[in-house]
Amino acid sequence: MAYTKIHAITATVSKAVDYICNPAKTDEGILISSYGCSPETAAYDFKFALSKTSQSDPNKAYHLIQSFLPGEVTYKEAHQIGVELADRLLEGKYSYVVSTHIDKGHVHNHVIFCAADNINHQKYHDCKKTYYNIRSLSDDLCREHELSIITPGEKRGKTYKEWQAGKNGSAWKEQLKSDIDEAIKNAATYEDCIELIRAKGYEIKGADFGEKAYKFISFRPLDRERFVRGSAKSLGTEYTKERIRERIEEKALAKEKKRIPFPARKKPVVKDYSRKNLIDTTEDKFAESPGLKHWADIQNLKIAAASYSQAGSISELEKQIADKSTLAKTARESLVETEHQLKDLGQVLKYAEQYKANRIYHIRYQKSKDKDRYLRQHETELLLHDGAENMLKRFGIDTKTLMSKSSAATTMRSIPKSRLYRKLIKLPKKKALTLTGNWTTSTNILTVPRSRRLLTKKCKKTKIPSKFDIKKGCIPTRFCPSLRYTLMCVAVPVFRPSSYLMLCIFLYRSFMYSDSLSNCILL
Repeated sequence: MAYTKIHAITATVSKAVDYICNPAKTDEGILISSYGCSPETAAYDFKFALSKTSQSDPNKAYHLIQSFLPGEVTYKEAHQIGVELADRLLEGKYSYVVSTHIDKGHVHNHVIFCAADNINHQKYHDCKKTYYNIRSLSDDLCREHELSIITPGEKRGKTYKEWQAGKNGSAWKEQLKSDIDEAIKNAATYEDCIELIRAKGYEIKGADFGEKAYKFISFRPLDRERFVRGSAKSLGTEYTKERIRERIEEKALAKEKKRIPFPARKKPVVKDYSRKNLIDTTEDKFAESPGLKHWADIQNLKIAAASYSQAGSISELEKQIADKSTLAKTARESLVETEHQLKDLGQVLKYAEQYKANRIYHIRYQKSKDKDRYLRQHETELLLHDGAENMLKRFGIDTKTLMSKSSAATTMRSIPKSRLYRKLIKLPKKKALTLTGNWTTSTNILTVPRSRRLLTKKCKKTKIPSKFDIKKGCIPTRFCPSLRYTLMCVAVPVFRPSSYLMLCIFLYRSFMYSDSLSNCILL
């Protein structure tokens, strides 16, 4: 049997949601469900839905409560009924939060749903018609789950005398009902229940069933002269002899549903201590807890004994330790090498994307009639293109192949070169310069010519672009993009006025025509 009631929330939606989602009442938050929102952000979700409606109704949400008889339904089943009630009532239009409280003597559901729907942005209309609809849906769900329902008009109201007596706790009928409820709770069968009621000091007649039996069961306390019938008119429909027997049977059935089958006993598992690592007892927690340290020492002894037993001898154990250490070292080196390869691949992908994104600016620059103007407008994109192209060349990737169709083999061929480059930069400076073989060329470039004519010839031999201005002694940024990404400390003694110009020539050749950073010589 389920009892329902509903009321509106006009102010504190967040407090109402926090109350129904209390972990102490909902089995640590297990018995909580939601739709169209989350319990943590329900107040904000409701506020967003309300902002889309044009109705001036002050109601922000509605709080629906559904209560069940004690012992009639399990916690999980009650929560399922609450979710089904919210789904059937709101039809997927309104956001809601459903929780089941189990801290009281009776299980009950709380449903808080937004006053505005998420589809048509219309507000829920709370009236007698909608309440009767809620009650009807709740009764239908109780029938589907084989629970009792409340029949309209089956219970009469109390007289003022009975109400006052019940309030003071002295009404003998209320005491009789309480004793019958307690007997039903403790009895396994109908006959046991009758005996328990008699043991409480009541005289009973008409408890039997059959053709010649009385229609109603009657009870009389020993200090009373008259019997009271167990009928709907006197005590209520829950205290007829037929209903008493049904309540006992329903209680037994509910216990059978709640019973969890005991799992089959598994065979004991023998722990293999030889595959475990020793416990480090130097930590602070072992110093603070002598009992924990004692346990760790015992575990370490078991591990050591199991390892020795498996090895057979000390020498064999030492050999196994050495083999394991070598294997671990090899694995670590392999892991480091793999991480380097992944890092190189990441850089390749990064510069490939940068190259592709700015390739169009380079093509337009080559076709442009006014290159200076285009350079001023798209200097950043051109620098990014040239820098990415240089980095891809260092990884050994052909940019023409990259633009046509990238392949895994092309990318993987760049990894060995990257590893060699990483080893090269770790070598001493003099040895690195010897390996490159460019020392003579670099020295020749820095040789100061004796006349302007010889200087012009030297510039032509080094293939300096036409944009290079010999008179001004500077190189445009377009033709030296790597200068934006590399920082060098160069000390050059000023022998002649053209020393600065020669330094620019050297830097240009080092960054534009070299394949590795080994050509960057510290002078």
